Amino acid sequence: MKQQLAHIALVVRDYDEALAYYTEVLGFRLVEDTPLSPEKRWVLVTPAGGGCQLLLAKAASPEQASRVGNQTGGRVFLFLHTDDFWRDYHRLVAQQVKFARPPAQEPYGTVAVFEDLYGNLWDLIERN
Repeated sequence: MKQQLAHIALVVRDYDEALAYYTEVLGFRLVEDTPLSPEKRWVLVTPAGGGCQLLLAKAASPEQASRVGNQTGGRVFLFLHTDDFWRDYHRLVAQQVKFARPPAQEPYGTVAVFEDLYGNLWDLIERN
């Protein structure tokens, strides 16, 4: 059996602000932006190297809106692997991305934790 994780839904406040952040600040690539109704779009972005895509899903209810920026109760939510930690770390710092934990050398590689525009925590990792 062959399976793969294709998309992860990320609840966002606004399609356009999220799309701008993920493409202009994090350097992700827009895969698709298809209107589904006047209020709903199918917006997919992916890191420059490809892989699993983020579905930017606009909160459609007060309950969903309450989860924007805290989908995992404050735990690191997403893991962005890189082939050059320091290149990407310095690029993100230059883009004024907020780092919640500074770079550290761990047994598995170099890692730092950053916040996206909503406060979701991400690991930036270069594996050994």
